[in-house]
Amino acid sequence: MFRTGIGYDIHRLVHGRKLVLGGVEIPHERGLDGHSDADVLSHAIADALLGAAGERDIGHHFPNTDQSIKGIDSQEILRQIQLMLMQKQYAIVNIDSSLIAEEPRIGPHIAAMRERISKTLNLPSEQIGIKATTNEGLGFIGRGEGIAAMAIATLEKREPRFPVDTPRALA
Repeated sequence: MFRTGIGYDIHRLVHGRKLVLGGVEIPHERGLDGHSDADVLSHAIADALLGAAGERDIGHHFPNTDQSIKGIDSQEILRQIQLMLMQKQYAIVNIDSSLIAEEPRIGPHIAAMRERISKTLNLPSEQIGIKATTNEGLGFIGRGEGIAAMAIATLEKREPRFPVDTPRALA
């Protein structure tokens, strides 16, 4: 059985924070504001994965009211979600995503982001799509006030070869 989920995230750009996208620090005079590292790409992917598994959203699993995870690296969030998926017998088939930002230029960093997410989720980078676009100068994003990301993920439900409660047949 295949399942698909969608994710979206947006954060405001502010001074005094590092800009982290897809687990990669991007040189820029402002970073994204949030309880964690505010990595909108990783958060959108996290929500897409959770949605495909029929789980509640990232805010439920990693609430911004939990001081113990303040400043958490979003790659750790993805790792924890991957463990949750494995426990539920789901394997990630594909992730596709889009970053929406006027600045900085995202294109030069896409390969590094794919590689980082690939390592975090233990997936071939070919199973991770990352694209970048602008908002054509329109709205909050177009004025350079923030960055958004959208993602879609496909999971495959895998039945265990030998169910836990059934002894393996002897040859």
